Amino acid sequence: MSIWEITGTVLGVIGVWLMIRQNIWGWPVGLVQVAVYAWVFFGAKLYSDALLQIAFFLIQAYGWAHWLRGQHTAAHSDLPVTRLPAGVLAAWVAAGAVVAAGWGAFMHHTTDAALPYWDAFILVFSLVAQWWQARKHLENWPAWVVVNTVAIGVYWAKDLRLTSGLYFIFWLMAVWGWRAWRNSMQVGALAPKRPEEGC
Repeated sequence: MSIWEITGTVLGVIGVWLMIRQNIWGWPVGLVQVAVYAWVFFGAKLYSDALLQIAFFLIQAYGWAHWLRGQHTAAHSDLPVTRLPAGVLAAWVAAGAVVAAGWGAFMHHTTDAALPYWDAFILVFSLVAQWWQARKHLENWPAWVVVNTVAIGVYWAKDLRLTSGLYFIFWLMAVWGWRAWRNSMQVGALAPKRPEEGC
């Protein structure tokens, strides 16, 4: 357990808590957190996860800008929570499965990556979930539940015990976020789905 892992853990919990509250400050906190974890995962030879943090950084920068366009106060974004159509959701999942299998095979045959297929699953579907969160789709939370379930086991197996514990906290927070965002839609607190929010 390193100081970097501890720092990433603390920032991760704060960032997800802010996301659940739809607080726009979750994005800059997340940018710092993923930069820290890129270093942690590289040191553990979880190369897909290290690359994932770079992609996270770019998507989080986009999410910050996207939420700012719907911002109402200094902290809270009024950009509405939306849902993906069933067909679009199925297409995302199918494409993600194909890409994850391909990336896992590539990492297995060309690197000394640990648990390459599980690592690839985490990479691909974390990107999907992060993109959905940036677009403020409700489905990001159940996607995070699945990703975090896999991540808990992978990081425990690689002796990243604090990180595994962090992802258990993320799992609980994803369930909380799913409920909170769904409730915000049900009570009509946010505007209806806009046409451009389909992807």
